[in-house]
Amino acid sequence: MSVSPSRPKGPPLNALRAFEAAARLGGFANAAEELSVTAGAVSQHIKALEEWVGADLFERRSQGVHLTELGQDIAPHFSKAFDELGNAVRQLRAKTSRKTIHIAALPSVAQLWLSPRLPKIRAALPDTNISVTALETPPNLDREIYDLSIFIGKPKSTAQERIITEDLITPVCSPATAKGLKKPQDLETETFLHDVIWAEDWQVWANKNAPTLNSLSDGPNYSLYAIAMEEAKNGAGILMGHKALVEPSLKKGDLQAPFTQWQPTGKSLILECASLPTPSKEITQIISLLLA
Repeated sequence: MSVSPSRPKGPPLNALRAFEAAARLGGFANAAEELSVTAGAVSQHIKALEEWVGADLFERRSQGVHLTELGQDIAPHFSKAFDELGNAVRQLRAKTSRKTIHIAALPSVAQLWLSPRLPKIRAALPDTNISVTALETPPNLDREIYDLSIFIGKPKSTAQERIITEDLITPVCSPATAKGLKKPQDLETETFLHDVIWAEDWQVWANKNAPTLNSLSDGPNYSLYAIAMEEAKNGAGILMGHKALVEPSLKKGDLQAPFTQWQPTGKSLILECASLPTPSKEITQIISLLLA
């Protein structure tokens, strides 16, 4: 006869992770995006956790989900616990001899800004592997296994942030197209090219520089900024150029900016570093090279 009775089991770690992410991000869909699963999977995990607890953690409403009083009380404890777990994992990685630096970047930033700088980084750190992942939204560096992230967004003024440059925009096009553009109003007869994640670009620029422009949302849309840039070079239309991304093409002459008005968007190109008591010398060197 066994003298080792079965022990009560706690809830699955994935269920706890799904609850914490949904509570922190304000919904199942946002949690699903961060965890790289479906919203249905997050919902099932949370339902299983609620069944284990014997109480609701979220109120399901037609306009979304909201934490119950119990959920509000317990969520900060799980956030703190997962932050500590993420910190422990980063410490473990930092103390190993395996040198791989993981960088997350917006696709356009990865292709047009980071890629030309990688040879200099590789030359400076020949024994370090540089892994680059293109993501549409910034990762949570407290949780995900990335050492650095590079995105265009609004600064949060945290200790981990480094502002690379202010985000400035102006229309850009092929040299042939630029010949017919003397003033912003001349854009009325041109085709507007759009990057889908910066759908507001044309309106932001026009509000200050060409308020009478119409049909700003007309024209083809592109999910990759680099393709939109190539189409602008090929004479397909006018693209709203982000200075940090189009500057090399402007210097080369593949693109031209027919107007001098560079409009601030209120955003910046931001380099963010995962929080560590003492960043590795490799990370410190990469940051220096990227900010140079």
